[in-house]
Amino acid sequence: MLVEGAILDADGARPAYVHLRKGRIVETGRLGTDGLRGRGPRVRGIVVPAPVNAHTHLGDAVSVREPPAGTVAALVRPPHGYKFRLLSETSPAAKRGAIRSALSRMVREGVAGAVDFREEGRAGVDLLRAAARGLPIEVHALGRPVARPIDPEELRRLLEVADGIGLSSAIDEDRTVRRAVALACRRAGKPYALHASEAVREDPDLYLDPRPDLLVHLARATAEDLERVRAAGVPVVVCPRSNALFGRQPDLAAMERLGLSVLLGTDNAMFHAPSVWRELEFAYVATRLRRRPVSADFLARAALVAPWRWLGVPDAARIAPGTSARPVVLRLPPDDPAYQVVTRVAEHLIVPVRSTPGRRGRRR
Repeated sequence: MLVEGAILDADGARPAYVHLRKGRIVETGRLGTDGLRGRGPRVRGIVVPAPVNAHTHLGDAVSVREPPAGTVAALVRPPHGYKFRLLSETSPAAKRGAIRSALSRMVREGVAGAVDFREEGRAGVDLLRAAARGLPIEVHALGRPVARPIDPEELRRLLEVADGIGLSSAIDEDRTVRRAVALACRRAGKPYALHASEAVREDPDLYLDPRPDLLVHLARATAEDLERVRAAGVPVVVCPRSNALFGRQPDLAAMERLGLSVLLGTDNAMFHAPSVWRELEFAYVATRLRRRPVSADFLARAALVAPWRWLGVPDAARIAPGTSARPVVLRLPPDDPAYQVVTRVAEHLIVPVRSTPGRRGRRR
């Protein structure tokens, strides 16, 4: 296949052609180059690296009804929130089927990776692995130990199968728990992630001690809080649609101005379909509704570039021969590629470009 139009990747947007063969990038070049005849069917559009859904709770996909009204805490706070009651009442087979359905939805939309906060201890991670088996998507499982106080043996066994640990907020997990988890993750060479300032503002002194490898939400963080996060060098995942359900939004304009490393996720599968493309469009429009606009390029990088860097595979975000990128072809006008990708993908055909799936390895 020969795609003529534009590339949007870690190196920015540019007019280009991309020659694809069996799901691999074999050549890229400037438009107008001679000698492009006989290279297979031609498509006009934009080629991007496959996006990553950088924050999901796929176990929640077992909920097929509108969640009950209530606060964030009433719905998702461990151990007695609605979500945890739902998980405890649902059979493993039903959870596995719901997770696989959500992952399949992402595959159909060209998503190549998901970072899932998987509750229910080692059994929860094993269930996630089983649900993902055979699908061409890399699932990075951030498990969560069940016992409080932390049981060192449970945590050790969890880290044998998980790619890292993802905890609730500093409000829900005391410093002793956070420090034990962070230390175990450091020793295992795996990331420690934490929700922060989702429903209420939390003091950065809490969620930055110990320093996490990833923070999620910061929807209630102040500009000064974001400066602290930047100084600590911690990447942030934002989930604008999920936050909007509870009347709040992350300050994306301040994040862009400060130069934070921002990733994009869809959060709880019981709230929204796990569509990165819908998340992009909503995030873009929401910043204008609040009269705090951000650039389309900033948001595109949050889905296509920053997650691969966090995962330790930066070349997966570059459309070039020899990289590990999984190219996605978007049949969109190639003018102003970032704006097209951020606002219009849901309206247009995604051309799947499949190659043999395989894990790229873990961070660190």
